[in-house]
Amino acid sequence: MSEIKDEIILRGLKENNLKNVDLNIPKEKIIVFTGLSGSGKSSVVFDTLATESRRQMTLNYPLYVRNQMPRYERPQADLMQNLSPVVVVEQRPIGGNPRSTVGTYMDINPLIRLLFSRIGKPSIGSATDFLIQNSFGRCPECGGFGEVVTPDLNKMIDYEKSLRDYAVKFKPLSPSGWQGRWMMTGGLFDPDKPIKDYSEEKLYLLLYGPREGERVYAPFHTKHGPQNHEWDGLLPRFTRLYINRDISKLKEVSQDDVLAVSTEFLCPTCQGSGLNPKVLECRINGLNIVEYDGLELPEILEELNNIKEPMGESIAQQAILHVKQLVDMGLGYLSLSRKIGTLSGGEAQRVKIARHLGSSLNNITYIFDEPSAGLHPEEVDMLIQMLRRLKDQHNTVIVIEHNLSVIKVADEIIEMGPGAGVNGGEVVYQGKLEGLDNSPTATALNHKLKINKNPRAIKSYFTINRVSNNNLKNISVNIPKNVLVSICGVSGSGKSSLMLEVFTELYPETIMVGQGGIGISNRSTLATYMGIMDDIRAIFSKETGQPAGLFSFNSAGACPICKGKGVLTPDVAFADPVTIPCEACGGTRYSDEVLSYQYQEKNVIEILDLTIDEAIKYFKMPKIIKRVHTLKDVGLGYLTLGQTTSSLSGGEIQRLKLASHLQKEGQIYLLDEPSLGLHTEDNEKLLDVFQNLVNRGNSVIIIEHNLNFIAASDWVIELGPGGGKQGGQIILVGTPEKMLNAETLTAKWLKDRVRKHFT
Repeated sequence: MSEIKDEIILRGLKENNLKNVDLNIPKEKIIVFTGLSGSGKSSVVFDTLATESRRQMTLNYPLYVRNQMPRYERPQADLMQNLSPVVVVEQRPIGGNPRSTVGTYMDINPLIRLLFSRIGKPSIGSATDFLIQNSFGRCPECGGFGEVVTPDLNKMIDYEKSLRDYAVKFKPLSPSGWQGRWMMTGGLFDPDKPIKDYSEEKLYLLLYGPREGERVYAPFHTKHGPQNHEWDGLLPRFTRLYINRDISKLKEVSQDDVLAVSTEFLCPTCQGSGLNPKVLECRINGLNIVEYDGLELPEILEELNNIKEPMGESIAQQAILHVKQLVDMGLGYLSLSRKIGTLSGGEAQRVKIARHLGSSLNNITYIFDEPSAGLHPEEVDMLIQMLRRLKDQHNTVIVIEHNLSVIKVADEIIEMGPGAGVNGGEVVYQGKLEGLDNSPTATALNHKLKINKNPRAIKSYFTINRVSNNNLKNISVNIPKNVLVSICGVSGSGKSSLMLEVFTELYPETIMVGQGGIGISNRSTLATYMGIMDDIRAIFSKETGQPAGLFSFNSAGACPICKGKGVLTPDVAFADPVTIPCEACGGTRYSDEVLSYQYQEKNVIEILDLTIDEAIKYFKMPKIIKRVHTLKDVGLGYLTLGQTTSSLSGGEIQRLKLASHLQKEGQIYLLDEPSLGLHTEDNEKLLDVFQNLVNRGNSVIIIEHNLNFIAASDWVIELGPGGGKQGGQIILVGTPEKMLNAETLTAKWLKDRVRKHFT
């Protein structure tokens, strides 16, 4: 009897743009899904395979538990068999609150607190006593914030003015508030005399209140006659009412108003840690918990390995496992106290991957959404080793990826296509690397790296002098104007500190296109995001004489049954959720009345069904045509105006964001890893956009790891040599051709690509 192959069987997949796709996916292999952005990769992997696995997993729990869990609708497919539990590592940025650190995100901090509570000397009660949220653990001086806010006289008082002329610049204490009016009418101070002319005694009384042991009263005039109130001085009053109280509960003033007349400085009691000094006295081998959190990760490993007390050792071993995962991902230069919000895209991606690698489970399906995003070629190498380790532990590893190095190590490649959007949704190829032929990915693999041998002439520079933000080591650099510049280097080398912080501060007119999301909702469409929808509604309003709001499914024009959603989700109690198209509007979201009005022989739905390419020919209004052209320029011509932003792939979102910024005629464009989520073919289109921007007289600066972009630049600046403390220096400046004779990490991989290509 022949052996049954263990593989995931998928039949008749129809989610989003999938055209009745059938797939057999082998288990315990590295499977790479590739293809153009929008070709259907995410629809197979996330919307079908991952969703169905999660849905079936929840069926194992009792009904009352399932009701508390996320509920998944069964994907549109005829058959989905042999799925295993999934772990999904998505491309979305790490969320979390501003206080979230590497230690909290990786669940290492609770173990460190436990360690200190068990073996730290002098002993402190419980692990929670090491938290700033705990009443004992919190610094009594700054309330756990690590900073002290005090009123700043020079910001609050204009000594040249009188009280009546608003000498007090803080609104609630100025004549516009009752306290300011009381100061003017209470008889203690001359309301028309400039503050600088007050006697020393009067000035002290105004600012600080009466001397010790004295009390001063002034009448406050009410409708019931004058009432005596005690005067306590401007600064004590401000501190009592606006610093030592919860500002959010005060209607007349905001946190920003208070900070505008205050000074913030590091709390001297807790040295900015936010912890009670008693907590900071507790040490392990001479280090307190704040010093522990500030160590680079290899130093923490050393400390944890030195712990030999039986109770401490068992806790330390658990922490060591998590810390080693970060070190193995090349993040040894980070500390546990590093704020998650300050990580670069590549660092955040690897921290997220490391978090999922602590499991000793096997027969799991790991799904990675472009794990190479934001990684230097040197770091992609580490990533590949990690994917192989997961496979060797008898797991199935499914990767959505455009990176050619990752594609090359796949046991099996599944390419979706042939095009994107309505032109995608089919399996173009499934098999080994050797058999890949005549497709966008095959073309990319055979793509020869083109080094720019004729860079544009440089006439002037943006200058940055002696900066030391974060890990930058007092560096100065000239960045050429009106050319294409690549800023490169390994993760944590200082690229973001130099460009996103220093450069944008020095040149605030810079148009910045970052890595953040775009705020996706199923009511947001391409037309609304690009600001075209308002113009379309205005055209209909002018043509028909109806109010513009009638042509919005978020307003008066909404279908009365589904309220403009296009679908209904009836409450089916404990069963899986069900989404059904609204029968009243047929999923169009609009009421029948709206669809009776036309412009140039099309109603609003027919206009929203136009692709970007069709819209260019249909519209006459220059503003609409210009905006639609920017979408075509970034390679999104195949999408429709009415496509929801929630249905777009990562690469499409990246280009949509870029298109919205290209509407502005800027002089300086700064882009943070514009190649994220893009297939090599899409990258060529994007490179054309950048070259055209430069040809029109703009400066284009990109922070990038992608070797195609770096090779095509006019000028390259590399930071390094490593990350964290080992980074923060300029290690190369010059043309891409100069890199072929350099010894930096980026140059190493550039030379490798030029030598080998991908064959």
